[in-house]
Amino acid sequence: MNGIEKITARLIRDAQAEVDVINAEADAQCAAILAEYEAKAAEAYEKRIAKGKADCATRSERMAATADMEQRKALLAFKQEMVSEAFEKAAEAVATLPREKYIEFFASLAADAAISGKEKLLFSEGDKADTGAEIVSAANALLAAKGKTAEISLAEETVEVSGGFIMRSGNIEVNCTADTLVQLTRSSLSSQVAEILFS
Repeated sequence: MNGIEKITARLIRDAQAEVDVINAEADAQCAAILAEYEAKAAEAYEKRIAKGKADCATRSERMAATADMEQRKALLAFKQEMVSEAFEKAAEAVATLPREKYIEFFASLAADAAISGKEKLLFSEGDKADTGAEIVSAANALLAAKGKTAEISLAEETVEVSGGFIMRSGNIEVNCTADTLVQLTRSSLSSQVAEILFS
């Protein structure tokens, strides 16, 4: 091997060593960059997973709260419906009392509602024919027993009501129908009725 070949071989070795060092540095840099981006990717992935879990938990809580609210609304609507039905049945029960009790109840109501004792009572067509005169007579008897004017009379005209009567004195009318009586007690008795129904 002559001198030129030795120099060439040495230059090649030195160049190869340099290439090896550069390659090693490049590999190290690539590994560092790869590790950095893998760490960033893992961190981003963990953040996304954590955010997804938090979003799911929040959505689940909202859905549970909404479902709970809807359930409470449905239960309240059901309770109100049952209370309304109870009052409707109460009005029906008053309107369908046995004849003697019906006369007694509405005569007492007429006597209590009378102010002048000269009022007119308007009944439904059926009640006017069946019990009207007896209610008027019984109401007058109650007023007379209290020493009050007892001149309540049966009106010529009739009204469309399911039970009870309308008391008229001049231009003033007092609604003493079964439906109205029950509705008037509804505000004061609703909570008690609900308690009885749902306790």
